[in-house]
Amino acid sequence: MYVCICNAIRETELRRVARHVSGDAEAAYAALGKQPNCGQCLCDADAILFEEREAGFQAVAA
Repeated sequence: MYVCICNAIRETELRRVARHVSGDAEAAYAALGKQPNCGQCLCDADAILFEEREAGFQAVAA
């Protein structure tokens, strides 16, 4: 699924970058060589990053 239509960023790309980059959606976009345009995706992107990082931390703790 596309999270950011303006930059054609998919959810899988955000999840992958969440494991390697700390920070918010804008930091993740920068790691992908992109920047937010309209900004409507940022809340959803932040939620995906948070969810992926939480899942990673829980896997390490288990």
